[in-house]
Amino acid sequence: MTMFAGKTPITNLLMLGLGVISVTFAQDTPPADAPAERWNLVYQATSIGQYHGTFHAPYTGPNSLQNYPERDVSLTTTLFFSLRLGKNTSFYFDPEIAGGKGISGVTGIANFTNGELPRVASATPKPYIARLYVTHDFGFGDERESISSGENQLAGSRPMNRYSITVGRFTVTDFFDNNRYTHDPRTQFMGWGTMYNGAWDYPADTRGYTWGWVHELHLRWWSLRYASVAEPKFANGLRFDRRLFRDRGDMVEGETRYAPGGHGGVVRLLGFLHRTRSGDYAQAIDLAKPFGGVPDVVATRRIGTLKYGYGINMEQEITKDVGVFGRVGWNDGKTEDFAFTAIDRLLSAGVSVTGNRWKRPFDTAATAVTSSGVAPIHAAYLARGGLDFIIGDGRLNYGRESIWESYYTARLFPGFFATLDEQRVANPAFNRDRGPVWVPSLRFHLEIGKDTF
Repeated sequence: MTMFAGKTPITNLLMLGLGVISVTFAQDTPPADAPAERWNLVYQATSIGQYHGTFHAPYTGPNSLQNYPERDVSLTTTLFFSLRLGKNTSFYFDPEIAGGKGISGVTGIANFTNGELPRVASATPKPYIARLYVTHDFGFGDERESISSGENQLAGSRPMNRYSITVGRFTVTDFFDNNRYTHDPRTQFMGWGTMYNGAWDYPADTRGYTWGWVHELHLRWWSLRYASVAEPKFANGLRFDRRLFRDRGDMVEGETRYAPGGHGGVVRLLGFLHRTRSGDYAQAIDLAKPFGGVPDVVATRRIGTLKYGYGINMEQEITKDVGVFGRVGWNDGKTEDFAFTAIDRLLSAGVSVTGNRWKRPFDTAATAVTSSGVAPIHAAYLARGGLDFIIGDGRLNYGRESIWESYYTARLFPGFFATLDEQRVANPAFNRDRGPVWVPSLRFHLEIGKDTF
């Protein structure tokens, strides 16, 4: 309906349809001193409806955001099952169903607007195994840390000083690049490059999961973790490359925790080295030059291609109700974006406020600005008409893609939350010739724990 083009009022959110449901089922978090659980079961379902109108777009390419009004809805449901196998050993199994669509088939924006659709454009809900892994703690000393019950987390305690090994299927974002204020698109920010570090092309299949192992040394004030996991066989692929000695993702992260004036803060430094069967942007340009054609990075793919980079992640509580956060990300930008999204440079910062001040302690209001970019050779590839799996306008007037995202989440009743979210996308897909575009969203989230059934 073009009458809503370019507008951003609440009415556009309502036009997403009252049938849009983003539901996550789980109980309120029990106290940290809850007794040890043998097992727990949590169910979640989240649905996000999004809309955008028309915007300035003098041309459109194969992987562009479409310049006409779109309304699409996503839905995920997950069952989180946790079982204690021994004092320091736990088993986790999470079957999941995802369906729905993203605007423009999940293309046209590098910092894509719906974190519940990691590169999945199919409208038909499909079941799959999200997580299936075992974690064992090797404890040092008698001191133990209280753990509350939740998704993939059993109430009880773990050794305060421990070396942990996790083996199986999971998403590496379960363990790396965590942030108290922006890490969960089901309850917090929804932009891909805001919820995680967009410059970290983290190893995953189309659904966002992988197989491998994670090692973590955890002490009271700092942690050090390492993971080695499988990469997809092809960019944005569902099947994994089994040549793990040649193609895999390796990452290491150091974390330090502190509490100035009693207000907790964390700084995390992430480094990664990924080996994939991916292509090289410069080689793709060189191959196309003699024929004056469009470069195709797929034609340059070879086993063991390297991509490396780093990320810095900060969170700081200012008061009991106010926290700030930020991320910086960088990768070499020379080789094909392979598993997450097409971002080589990232700067993100924001603030999150809980509703205690207006007597809504379970509500949250937050805002963040995320500025993304690509390396010069990557921009040159796109300017010549090259395509990545998520962006490609056929040409490019390069500019950093900047997204301002704000949301308000309200608890309607215990375990059930509704969110109004607005995103302003400037220079979508790094193209000054297109945009800006406004993307309002409506999200519902509900969680139910085992004692609710």
